[in-house]
Amino acid sequence: MSDPGPVFDQINLVVRDMDATIEFYRRLGVDVEPAGSPWARHHRSATGNGEMDIDFDSQTFAALWDEGWPRGRSGVVVGFRLASREAVDAMYAELTGGGHARHQPPYDAFWGARYAIVEDPDGTAVGLMSPADPARRTPPPAVPD
Repeated sequence: MSDPGPVFDQINLVVRDMDATIEFYRRLGVDVEPAGSPWARHHRSATGNGEMDIDFDSQTFAALWDEGWPRGRSGVVVGFRLASREAVDAMYAELTGGGHARHQPPYDAFWGARYAIVEDPDGTAVGLMSPADPARRTPPPAVPD
């Protein structure tokens, strides 16, 4: 079986006001997970048909998973799933080697995936993520203030 290449499967919205954003998307009809964890003010998720995820992240939280994210900036990260950890590293090298801006070099994220971010020619952040490996999960950082 050959590598299918990157699969568009996620949008991260980095938001200024989590409560207002969640209220808006719920009014729109998006099924956003209920606030239950201490992270709820920094991260919430919604899934559509099982093929596309929408994640809502605070500006504070975005700076934890993307060292290149400018503090105080709202915006979008378009996410692509790759087949393996090695594919993330290879795609990051391919894109940055082609002159595209580096945002977050590949690293092993606390949720168990290999993750990296580059910018497209217009400055949109593009996430590259392997499948999560439960054996590689580590405790998340402390809940930010």
